[in-house]
Amino acid sequence: MARIIMHMDMDAFFASVEQRDNPEYRGKPVIVGSPPDRRGVVCAASYEARKYKVRSAMPSRTAGRLCPQGIFVRPRMEVYRAESKRIMGILSELTPVIEQVSVDEAYLDVSALVDGALEVDEALEAARPLGLEIKRRIREECGLTASVGISVNKFLAKLASDFQKPDGLTVILDRDKIAFLRPLPVSAIHGVGPVTAQGLESLGLRTIGDLQDTTLTLEGVAGSFAAKLRARAMGNDDRELDLSDERKSISAENTFLNDTDARPVLRAALKEMALDVAQTLGRHGVGALTVQVKVRYSNFTTLTRQLRLEEPVTTEREIYRMACYLLARHRLVTGPLRLLGIGVSTLVAPVQRQLRLGI
Repeated sequence: MARIIMHMDMDAFFASVEQRDNPEYRGKPVIVGSPPDRRGVVCAASYEARKYKVRSAMPSRTAGRLCPQGIFVRPRMEVYRAESKRIMGILSELTPVIEQVSVDEAYLDVSALVDGALEVDEALEAARPLGLEIKRRIREECGLTASVGISVNKFLAKLASDFQKPDGLTVILDRDKIAFLRPLPVSAIHGVGPVTAQGLESLGLRTIGDLQDTTLTLEGVAGSFAAKLRARAMGNDDRELDLSDERKSISAENTFLNDTDARPVLRAALKEMALDVAQTLGRHGVGALTVQVKVRYSNFTTLTRQLRLEEPVTTEREIYRMACYLLARHRLVTGPLRLLGIGVSTLVAPVQRQLRLGI
């Protein structure tokens, strides 16, 4: 049976919800996030705002300068989560084999919904009506648009969903995948970040086609990822869908009204965030083997550092102590901070034993 993977990605989700609920916003540059005269960042931008180069995670002040006529809207997370639940419910009526990646995107394995006797490319084409049906139901039942990509694996399905945004549907056939990838930049490959991309470009490898053709050794710039890099350049990706509904990580952040390196202020913020994270761990009945701190400086440089433990943390005191340890060990408070955050991951069942560092 051919493996048919679909990727559904909502179009400018938060901003589109605001435009749907406020007709006067339609066709105008909507920016979801803090107002431009306050501390904070952009959570989402409508396609009208993106024409002015406004992007998510951009400081709101920068967005205000780029798009003076932008309509800034405070995020309504409860509304977005409720809408996400409705959309995921539509997907689950089609197939139970779903990996929800975030509030506005998911992977679906629809292999069982097409004729198993079909050749792979015939099966991919047979899945096209399923993608159209998803888009129709989201549009009619939610008043929103989604883009859908269909291919033989997660990497290609994600690329396909991005290809004709907004409101697109793209099928990448197995026979076409190498040609489809050739003109794309190396940064389009899942797992290639800015550092790896720069290293590849220093070798003259700027496009995926360059990677397909090269005989150069890639371990020097890609390390242990080199084998997967070569595979994905050829359109191959063996990742399975993660069907667990367990949380993968928990975090809390504090953006200060004024940049600060005052220890009492930072300690108070850390304790509040550690309590928030510990309470969430408690509600889910899990502990965490990895603790991370995040700092953002006045110039928006952002650093994260993490620590893996031998036994899971569960309490506010443990999380606070690990966060303080990380900040001190890596000398992260070298000047006033704009943002401070704590995160935990590698969530497991808690144990009642003494905490020891796994270092």
